Amino acid sequence: MRPRRSLPTALAAFTVLALPALAPPARAATAADAPSYGASTSVGVHNAYLQGTFPYFADALDSGAGMLEIDVWTNFFGSGWRVAHNNPFGNSSNCVGADSAAGLRTGARNQGLAGCLADIRAWHDANPGHRPVQLKIELKDGFADNLGRGPDDFDALLDATLGDALFRPADLIGGHATLDEAVRADGWPGRDALAGRFLVHLIPGTVEEGNPFDSLWTDVEYARHLRDRAAAGTLASATAFPAVHGAEAGDPRAGRYGDATLRPWFVVFDGDASAYLGGGIDTAWYTDRHYLLVMTDAHNVPPAISATAPTEAEALARVRLLADGGAAVASSDWHTLPGVLSTVVSHG
Repeated sequence: MRPRRSLPTALAAFTVLALPALAPPARAATAADAPSYGASTSVGVHNAYLQGTFPYFADALDSGAGMLEIDVWTNFFGSGWRVAHNNPFGNSSNCVGADSAAGLRTGARNQGLAGCLADIRAWHDANPGHRPVQLKIELKDGFADNLGRGPDDFDALLDATLGDALFRPADLIGGHATLDEAVRADGWPGRDALAGRFLVHLIPGTVEEGNPFDSLWTDVEYARHLRDRAAAGTLASATAFPAVHGAEAGDPRAGRYGDATLRPWFVVFDGDASAYLGGGIDTAWYTDRHYLLVMTDAHNVPPAISATAPTEAEALARVRLLADGGAAVASSDWHTLPGVLSTVVSHG
């Protein structure tokens, strides 16, 4: 069981595929428009659950974005899995908890994670064969196993709502012993094979990372969860991929995870685009091994462009630059540019 934690300090030439902004109907994919998921770059939206970003989470799903980020709180200041940016006590979101597509833009917003997942499921059911969507979940203050909000509870919540719509670690691992072994040998499925699926990746949150009383972060806790599930023959119940958070030269797992048995369970890496492309990190290390590299704050890579309203040409050029650097996702706050959000660029 995870101990209860206090938060006193922490609280104080490319192939460009323009997919339609609105969710497309199912169609047959071709080799030209369905590259490997790990060898292509889609566009993500930071904090897609905020009402100032999209009025409803259904709008985020309709935007064409390849990744949508949700912030979640678990601490004892409130109940359940709360969705908010800097409010640890309650929900502040554009999710409504729809039970069908007809309800995606009705009812009260400010629902928690269960409500967001309900919206995602309702949208999924109404849009069979939709693009693969990565859901980035930042656990702002980490898991709280002692409050019924640990990895097992997280899996149960996602499984009950998204279920067969998830692309899980067990789907990637195949007959291999670890995720690292699997992805280095076989890579990721093609984007066509992932049509209609959601891939969830988890990062430690800003509060968790700044909390001196927290010695068990999300990445370690969920990697242990995957390792132990695999050993028990129950990996199929796991719903997410832990990500190594923060750009670092070489293999960032080596110095960060003293327990070497955890390292092979990390095949997703999430960090600042400026750091990855600043000259000190060889991103070929990631692409050669088929890892997913999520580059955040794409707008800050020199020369910086607007975080919210660049021209479409500026944003597309930035996506291409990150694709050249091996990004699987180029993330920013470009929610007003659906033509950019729905773009997929094959690595050169």
